[in-house]
Amino acid sequence: MKGIFWATVASAMFGISGTVLQFISQGQSIPTSWFLSARTMGAGIILLFISLVLYGKKTFTIFKSWAEIGWIVAYALIGLGANLLTFYIAVQTGNAAAATILQYLSPLFIVLGSLLFKHERPLRSDLIAFVVALVGVFLAITRGDITQLAIPLNSLLWGIGSGITAACYVVLPRPLVRDYGHAPITVLGWGTFIAGVVFNLYHPVFMNMPPITGTLIGSMATVIIVGTILPFSLILYSTHFAPSDVISIVDATQPVVTFVLSILFLSLKITIAEIIGSVLVIVAIYLLQQGRRKIETQFERVD
Repeated sequence: MKGIFWATVASAMFGISGTVLQFISQGQSIPTSWFLSARTMGAGIILLFISLVLYGKKTFTIFKSWAEIGWIVAYALIGLGANLLTFYIAVQTGNAAAATILQYLSPLFIVLGSLLFKHERPLRSDLIAFVVALVGVFLAITRGDITQLAIPLNSLLWGIGSGITAACYVVLPRPLVRDYGHAPITVLGWGTFIAGVVFNLYHPVFMNMPPITGTLIGSMATVIIVGTILPFSLILYSTHFAPSDVISIVDATQPVVTFVLSILFLSLKITIAEIIGSVLVIVAIYLLQQGRRKIETQFERVD
């Protein structure tokens, strides 16, 4: 229960961050490129500082081979950086609630990638999850009416992109942690920092800066600390008390919190069809994860 509690708090923090992200992208006159440069560089520096405090010189061992360098660069650009970009634009052009639901589909994209590129045979639970997810997305995006979209088409496409890049965000760092033994917070720190360097090459954080106000500082601090550093640290902490498969169940807290906060503070008007659709997406991901875990458990017993 202690592990579930802290994992739930972490997921809720991600949900809070998504709502603040909509406030920044739609309510503040901030260039997208400047925001991404400031967010990634700020979070990267803080995370690497934490890694240095915890692991010292081991923080730099991630660059000891070309294979590890390749993985961390791919994670930084294709996974983390691309995900931050696509999710931000999806929120900016639509709303945080819809973007969060679309990004929440990332486990489906991971399984789909395995089926396409590894030629795995789909499980019955995979097929059920795909059908339930499609119905859920249809209801959430169209409000049950195929002639209209609840969000603009470009927001829908960017949201799907955020789901695909979120899948890359999950898959790409695994070899660094599993095969090379690097600490997750070190991998996240370098990935965020490298993405920050690339964003700054396009738009340096010291150029065309928006007016520095208390609102801007508070919003940026929330996204960096509440939306990145604290939840990731809490997830790591929660793994000391509960297994990852149990912790992953409470991931559904994020879209729920985003929906509630968007309704309360961003005047989001939501229909029954959207609520049902969002619930179906959450159920689909749960069914997918449960089906996969049963197979993994059977293999472990055989081994």
